[in-house]
Amino acid sequence: MVRTAINLYSVRDLDVPMREILERCADAGYDGVQFAGDFGGLSTAAVSETLDELGLTVTDPHVDIEEMEADAMSVAKTHGTMGAGGAVVPWLGAEHFETREAAAATADRVGQLAASLADHGFLCHYHNHDHEFVDLGDTTGFEVFAEQTDVLLEPDVGWIETAGHDPVDLLERYGDRIEVVHMKDMDDGEFCEIGDGDIDMQACADAAREVDAEWLVYEHDQPQDPLASIDHGAQFLDGL
Repeated sequence: MVRTAINLYSVRDLDVPMREILERCADAGYDGVQFAGDFGGLSTAAVSETLDELGLTVTDPHVDIEEMEADAMSVAKTHGTMGAGGAVVPWLGAEHFETREAAAATADRVGQLAASLADHGFLCHYHNHDHEFVDLGDTTGFEVFAEQTDVLLEPDVGWIETAGHDPVDLLERYGDRIEVVHMKDMDDGEFCEIGDGDIDMQACADAAREVDAEWLVYEHDQPQDPLASIDHGAQFLDGL
């Protein structure tokens, strides 16, 4: 059964201790959280203890690619201690996909990172935005990337729709490489609360279940009220 989580990038602007944020996520009803950055000053041990106490698990975290390339072993050790089985490349700029050659080089780079992480028992995912879908004639930068590497994919349904593509089609096409789906809503290319935008979230959730994805992860890049957004995201995902 697919589980729900929140990407903590959504609440990065909160001036609230990490423990209180995790408590709020647990109270909202999420099964887990996805880290994206540091742990708010808590040690790895303290985070693990808090997660256990609250009954939260973790999805594979977002970690900057340079950090993973510099020390894959440390990334695997730190996040593996908390129960993660891999890590996600959260961002590479548009220049990495703007030509076939650039997208192929990016596939090679991420593939090498995946091999480094695999040496430490860790998986590698790639999280898309909209710029990966640049039109290259008979294909896109994303397709070139996906076809030339076998890393896992973490599709962000909001960015896929914003790029002019159908997130359900992508989920179905690459389903055997998808464990985590980012459930971000967008209104004509602008961030909005989930359920208020253009994305058919029910169809995306159904497709995620069909391909046996493990997680639906709520993300809102610019919530007006991050605390309220935690609750809203959990309630919405629970209704899908």
